[in-house]
Amino acid sequence: MSSLKTSSGSSSRTALKPGEDMRLNRFLASCGLGSRRKVEELIAAGQISVNGEVCTDLARRVDPEKDEVCHQGKGLKLPSEKVYLMLNKPRGYVVSHQDELQRSTIYELLPESASNLRYAGRLDKNSEGLLLLTNDGELINRLTHPTHKVEKVYRVDVDRRLSQRQLEELRRGVLIEGGITHSAGVYVKSETTGGMTLRLVITEGRKRQIRQMIEAVGAKVRLLRRLQFGPLKLKDLPSGRWRPLTTAELNALKYVTESNQR
Repeated sequence: MSSLKTSSGSSSRTALKPGEDMRLNRFLASCGLGSRRKVEELIAAGQISVNGEVCTDLARRVDPEKDEVCHQGKGLKLPSEKVYLMLNKPRGYVVSHQDELQRSTIYELLPESASNLRYAGRLDKNSEGLLLLTNDGELINRLTHPTHKVEKVYRVDVDRRLSQRQLEELRRGVLIEGGITHSAGVYVKSETTGGMTLRLVITEGRKRQIRQMIEAVGAKVRLLRRLQFGPLKLKDLPSGRWRPLTTAELNALKYVTESNQR
């Protein structure tokens, strides 16, 4: 891809092939306005117009090639190509386009032409690891919506050794902000007198979820790294580097998201 030269690996873009018409919420999500739920809020709030008239009908269908769709007066168009990038986020970077505290953001690690890409699943400032960035709003929705139960795998270094009882609590579910967590895979990879390394597998994505889970059983996180998101694996991508997804990875993403919808 000529406009997104890779910092590591080969390129991958796919041409967008919209149908003759599509639901308005899907169109807005594909344009990068947010998740299906978020864009439905924009529709209900009267911020979307179709052919010059405000539209609050969530069932409305539009023809991307013929209908003029606007958000607060700004015309929207489907991206001509979809872009999919994997970033190994380092510690110290905020997952945001802009930060009011002037902290470094992940977009400083990406080419300027990737500034319109959205991220699937946030990592906090002190966490690191795999981030997927794309202009494919449909894919982001399928990967991040809790009903689709896409697995995320993390390495978690904690500041003390957890007992079998504490590990079982994490597996069954613990009380954090927003309620009891779903069952999780918790595997001890190594341990010392001063701590242990866990491999955690979850299907949710609440704010600071893993940190809150570890705190709920009386410990603190020293290191948190996302190793896998669905079928995507971080592997040996260096910290702070990015690369486009391979064709095999795109096919795997398509397979897992379509399977979860059945």
